[in-house]
Formats: sequence, C-alpha cells, structure tokens
Amino acid sequence: MLHTVIFIGRSGCGKGTQASLLKERLIARDPDKRQLLYVETGERFRQFIRGGSYSSRLSKEIYDADKRQANFLGSFMWSQTLIEELEENMHIFFDGVARSRPEAELLTTAFEFYKRERPVVVYLNVSRKWSEDRLLARGREDDTTLAKITKRLDWFEKDTLPAVEYLKQSSFYKFLDINGEQSIEKVERDIVAAYESD
Repeated sequence: MLHTVIFIGRSGCGKGTQASLLKERLIARDPDKRQLLYVETGERFRQFIRGGSYSSRLSKEIYDADKRQANFLGSFMWSQTLIEELEENMHIFFDGVARSRPEAELLTTAFEFYKRERPVVVYLNVSRKWSEDRLLARGREDDTTLAKITKRLDWFEKDTLPAVEYLKQSSFYKFLDINGEQSIEKVERDIVAAYESD
C-alpha cells in the first residue's frame, strides 16, 4: 500500500515533528522499503524569495508584508516537486500544503492524476492562543513578533480553514482530526491509532 498523507494545521502545531515520526513508522513497516517524497512548501518558499528573478522579488514583498502567497505560486511549489521528483512507487507526505480551498481542490486533481487512493489528512487541531505561544517560544526568523504571527494566523482562519473543511467533507480523503495540544508522544499515539483504524 502506498501512503499519501497531508499534514495541516496552524503554524507551530507540530506538523513537521509528527510527519517525521509517522514517516519513520511507515518506512520501517513497509516490506518493500519504498522511498518517501516529503513535500514541504515553507522551506521552498524561503529559498525562492532569496532568488533574483522578478517573481522571486514579488514573492519576497508578499513574504515581508506577512501576507499569504498567491494560490498559483503555492501550488507551483508542490506541483513542481511532484513532476520532477515523484517516482511510481513512492509514498508522499505533504507538510503545510493546501493553504486555501482552491489549492486543496487542485491538490485533489493531482492525486487523481497520480491514481493515489484514499489520501489521509492529519489535521493537528490547536487553538489560536496555543499556536501563538508556541510560535513565540520557537523564535524562528518569521516568528519574531506577535504582530507578524497575528497576520499569519489571521490568514489561516480566513483562507486555510475553508481548505480544511473541504478536505474534511470530501469522501475522497480519510480525515483525522487530532488534538494537537498534547505531548508529542500522545499526539503521535492518537495519529497512529486513527491512521490504522478502518
């Protein structure tokens, strides 16, 4: 069985940590030892805005203003990865993909194109306050002030929550609503239990 998993949730909810843990578990249990393609658009954007192209400069203006990148650009980041790097028998993990409903709908067409059956959505459900506290504690370059964090959380609620709702309501996906406000170990156990249930 090929695994196709989307990790989605507010910034700071632990998507990367939980994706890494589930990746290790699934790879260890795969009798065919197939490779896994990990698609994380945040880092790709950070590399992209350092470029010197016209598009990179425009994208950096959006980044510096703490706004959400254009749908076509976000979709391009993961589409390019799939087109250039996906092999026939690879598992796929997406971290932070589908930041809007149009992007989620486009992602569905990609899964249909690649004949991926029953992708799993792991929604790490945390409150806005919980996310704010974690981002401030993390202290990453783009998490330096509450004002910057507030803008990012605002567009999550405006744009990304409709994507979450679309994924939740679609029969194409297996949707796991996981309480992310727990220890890393407890979140991992809840993901595994829900993932392995019918």
